[in-house]
Amino acid sequence: MPGGTEWILIIVVVLLMFGGKKIPELMRGVGRGMREFNDAKNNVKSEIEEGMKDKDKDEEIRQLKQQLERKG
Repeated sequence: MPGGTEWILIIVVVLLMFGGKKIPELMRGVGRGMREFNDAKNNVKSEIEEGMKDKDKDEEIRQLKQQLERKG
């Protein structure tokens, strides 16, 4: 992680490259990209969790069927 001096240098370089008027637009784009990334990450996480729940249900059903077969 950059220290104080490095952050100042980075800010100066960004100002020189993009100019003061372009920075808000650039930051909005970065914010949108981060939001999209987090949304995609959360979607993948929820799909994995749902798949694991389905797998657990399938395993439970299989075990119940085996128990019924033993009794029957």
